[in-house]
Amino acid sequence: MGSVLLAGLVATCFACAHSNGTLAADAVTEDSTPACSGCAHAADPVTQDPTTMDPEHPAALIGSPIESGGDRLNGIAYLAQGPGPHPTLILLHGYPGEERNLDLAQAIRRSGWNVLFFHYRGAWGSEGSFSFGHAIEDVGAALRLASSEEFARSHRADPERIALLGHSMGGFLALMAGSEHEEVDCIGSIAGTNLGAMAATEPEAAAVTAARLDSISGPIRGTTGAELVAEVAANAARFDTTRRAASLASRPVLLVAGDRDRVTPPEIHHDPLERALLAAGATQLRTRRLDADHAFSPARIALARTAVTWLDEACR
Repeated sequence: MGSVLLAGLVATCFACAHSNGTLAADAVTEDSTPACSGCAHAADPVTQDPTTMDPEHPAALIGSPIESGGDRLNGIAYLAQGPGPHPTLILLHGYPGEERNLDLAQAIRRSGWNVLFFHYRGAWGSEGSFSFGHAIEDVGAALRLASSEEFARSHRADPERIALLGHSMGGFLALMAGSEHEEVDCIGSIAGTNLGAMAATEPEAAAVTAARLDSISGPIRGTTGAELVAEVAANAARFDTTRRAASLASRPVLLVAGDRDRVTPPEIHHDPLERALLAAGATQLRTRRLDADHAFSPARIALARTAVTWLDEACR
């Protein structure tokens, strides 16, 4: 996976491991600048803008549509400053995606990564019809784009250094796609949903879940809550993230949970996967529990710090 290249004149503490300085990881706190020897003019990518700009290779926001299943998905890329080549993180939102975690995209870009963000088929104006199966395929389409030579040229990207990070349903998608695509270097799940564990066996429970999905499906097209519940029931084994542990165990995996999460309670969605990964022999597993709700509303800086540090230390 190589070293993260914080190119041009940009210097951050996360580049110290690749220069004359060394990152003092144990000196990093959730809301302070990381300590780093040799970072005379460094900026903390989580809380500060770069101290120096590269006018020839500036940071930019680029429209990056994705073709999936014959449909066009709305996508954007946060292009990191510097000539690169930069590694690419594909950031995956949940259902329906009201919390998009674009504050994480900005911090991760400042740390030297490109970030590709998109909406699945049938979501937020992207063409096509939404389903969980389509969303899994859409992540595969994003991976094909990020690993293409055309994307590498137009985005100053390294097509061989790609990571996935998702929140809620996006965490589920990161785990699913990461287990199926060997070209993914690192996989991160933030309050990730284990859809397999949510398969309703009683009609009453299925009806409640369907109604809940319908109540938040404003930006979703081409499906209903009842159809999504039926899809989960028909794919309970396939959608069980604990069954993916063996395929994920050899790569860096990040699992983050909120202790006050009532949407994807850790005891159902986080803890069993952590145990399954450890049982499968995972040696690059990193976990973090934050005192936060499902959206990590009171812990955005801590969440960004967790993601940026993990990408720098585990995915370089």
